[in-house]
Amino acid sequence: MIQILFIGDSLIAEFDWQSRLNMHSVQNFGIPGLTTLDLYGMLSGIHEQSHPPDVVVVMIGTNDILTDNYRFIHTLKKTIVQLRQDFPSAEVLLSSLLPMKIPELPANTIPSINTHLEALTMQTGCCFLDIYTKFCESEETIFQADGVHITKAAYEIWSRILLEHIAFLVEND
Repeated sequence: MIQILFIGDSLIAEFDWQSRLNMHSVQNFGIPGLTTLDLYGMLSGIHEQSHPPDVVVVMIGTNDILTDNYRFIHTLKKTIVQLRQDFPSAEVLLSSLLPMKIPELPANTIPSINTHLEALTMQTGCCFLDIYTKFCESEETIFQADGVHITKAAYEIWSRILLEHIAFLVEND
């Protein structure tokens, strides 16, 4: 059984990952409204309260975008580096930002930030989960009415991607 630690904002907090990933042990430290700076400030508490994970899933940055903070990559890099120090044997998976449906957000904003996130994973030795592309390719209804939070169908897609990645990690261990 793999120990999975989820950390991030409401996109992490609002789903019952344990019931979907029931063959693994899940710890969910998602908090609605969380920004990258908030998460960075919480890392020592998460380290103290959590069981040593095999996998850490990070989804953060949505609330930074919603508050017009597009300069969160540096804080996220410090967060990833700290997670790798706190959990040296864990695989850290950084999820892409999602293709949110926000009218005032320029169309190229999220893809551009995701390019920076992917580069960050290469710099820090963690893995990039490209949820953005899978959501864009899907025929399912992905977003709730607010254009930010996602549907059960979207969580199913995300869960499948995670399970595939975890199976790959286990196979290559």
